[in-house]
Amino acid sequence: MTTDDLTTPLGHEAKPKPLWLRYRLPFTGTQAFAAVLGLFLLAFVGFAVFNDDPLGGEPMMRLAIPPLTKPETPKAATAAPAAEAPKAREAAKPPAPPASEQRTVNIIDGSSGAQRSVTIPAGDSETPAANATPALMAGINPQLLESSRYGMIPVMAGGLKPSRVYAAGSDALRAKAATMPSVAIVIGGLGIGAAKTTDAIMKLPGSVTLAFTPYGTDPGKLVERARAQGHEVLLQLPLEPFDYPDNDPGPQTLLTTLAPEQNLDRLTWHMSRFQGYVGFANFMGARFLANDGAMQPLIKEAAKRGLAYFDDGSSARSLAAPLSAGQAVPFAKADATIDATPNAAEIDRALAQLETLAKQRGFAVGSASALPLSIERIGTWAKALESHGVLLVPLTMAMAKSKSN
Repeated sequence: MTTDDLTTPLGHEAKPKPLWLRYRLPFTGTQAFAAVLGLFLLAFVGFAVFNDDPLGGEPMMRLAIPPLTKPETPKAATAAPAAEAPKAREAAKPPAPPASEQRTVNIIDGSSGAQRSVTIPAGDSETPAANATPALMAGINPQLLESSRYGMIPVMAGGLKPSRVYAAGSDALRAKAATMPSVAIVIGGLGIGAAKTTDAIMKLPGSVTLAFTPYGTDPGKLVERARAQGHEVLLQLPLEPFDYPDNDPGPQTLLTTLAPEQNLDRLTWHMSRFQGYVGFANFMGARFLANDGAMQPLIKEAAKRGLAYFDDGSSARSLAAPLSAGQAVPFAKADATIDATPNAAEIDRALAQLETLAKQRGFAVGSASALPLSIERIGTWAKALESHGVLLVPLTMAMAKSKSN
């Protein structure tokens, strides 16, 4: 017996319930609508995230372009003899320069490594004037320069090498250095900050070698001033450190991950920044210096262009010494960083150690930055150095002693 049997009047049968009342869904219409809307939103988000359409959302338009039709030829033109038409077209063309005056240049992109050949006709005002000679810095031998896509870069010519032609010091100083213990000092990081660079140029003796970075508004003017004061000059190259790019030496850094052609393109940019340097010096670069595949092209380029190489001694794993010896590149490595601890007592102690090493070995090399304290202590030390039986010399003289030893 059901509940309907008890509530139904006698003599009347209970009517069956409609189907939609007997079978009720476990959710309401509102819940069903919310579920459908959620599925739609989920599908939309999935399409937006996983669909790879670089032009998605960009407006597009389809245009019907009618086929081009040749313009009608005037009757007067058709009257001309057919044989004269090619001659008229040839006369309208600008004369091509002789093949001997054309130059094909292979351009390598330092960022992507892409290569392309470009033919540059003589006198083309819209292409770089590859044969144009820019204004030279004072005291620069034009025979020791060649043009590149970035500017003038050093080269050997007629048996002359930049490492010898631009070496500082007189013949009398060289003769004296051959018989006395000698110390060379290299001050790096110059060219950025005119004030500190000028202090190093003017306050330090001319026998102190100065290393310039390729950055700065006009490093050529500062280099020119340094050479006028008798300083020997190096070009500091930004090389990849182990913690690159967190520790970034600067734009156009030479990297172990680039192809040799890309690094040589970047090297060309650095070499074009100024003139008159005797060689390269590293700026940072612990990872690069320890990589044989990266270092070999750099040292070979130094040998090809008659340049020296200076290692600041910051990397114990540097391959610069054996690679330079293999290419007969003049080489020196810093025996100590003078201002590793930048206080007067430690700087004086490092300078005294260089004196002792020079007396034991015949020469010693130190490196320092252009800190005001470093410049002041080195200047004071240099004034009394010769009275201690030791000579202050440019870096190339220490390299010559290193080679003879």
